Amino acid sequence: MAEVTYYTKEGLEKLKQELHRLKTTERTNISKAIAEARDKGDLSENAEYHEARAQQAEVEERISKLEDILKNSTVVEDRHGEYVMIGSTVTVEKKGGVKRTFMIVGSAESDMNAGKISNRSPLGTAVLGKKKGDTFTFNSPSGKMEYKVLEVK
Repeated sequence: MAEVTYYTKEGLEKLKQELHRLKTTERTNISKAIAEARDKGDLSENAEYHEARAQQAEVEERISKLEDILKNSTVVEDRHGEYVMIGSTVTVEKKGGVKRTFMIVGSAESDMNAGKISNRSPLGTAVLGKKKGDTFTFNSPSGKMEYKVLEVK
């Protein structure tokens, strides 16, 4: 049984678009490339044919993976509530005054540069279930960290 993966609506839509492109455009292009290469004769020494078949295998593997992801995904909406959960946007303050705002997302969508942290990251795990005013600690690669929840949206 596959593990459930959490995605934002936008993240899941990107995967659906990729799947559609692979099933339509990419499959068609690869089929044409295989047919053209096959028309050139001896397949045992036909590098173009072997390359097209390798590309076909990669595309089919990605299609299979995307279909599995989509089948086992749960969409998380932007959550507005008292407690931090997947889909919440939270502002925290590190002991010492550094403030950070980020959205809690599933691990497949995490992107620190975009302000999205994984629910499985040390910080993400530690902040889940907290509410405004709560303080919490967790162990990071650089040592023990202490934060305070300033806002949950």
